[in-house]
Amino acid sequence: MNSPDTATLLEDAADRIADISRADLQIMLRRAALRLRNAVAVSMDDDVEDSLRDLAGELGVTRNDAIRFIVREWLETNAYLPVHGLDEDGEVDGNA
Repeated sequence: MNSPDTATLLEDAADRIADISRADLQIMLRRAALRLRNAVAVSMDDDVEDSLRDLAGELGVTRNDAIRFIVREWLETNAYLPVHGLDEDGEVDGNA
């Protein structure tokens, strides 16, 4: 499982602000500031933005996560990245 992203950590801290230590809050705020400072927005045409928003909603992820997913899938499909393989002993759904 992936570790929670900065936004999730900040939302969780906001929900339980009385329980968060000052040091932990400082670390999260500095991490968020660094991400904001280094963020590069990818702007799309309106029709693409609409489709991204719809896809992100269907998948239950953020717009940026949807873009990451799409780019990774495209790179794997077009052999720019290796495809994630399954272990031979791993369980899979369906029939062969």
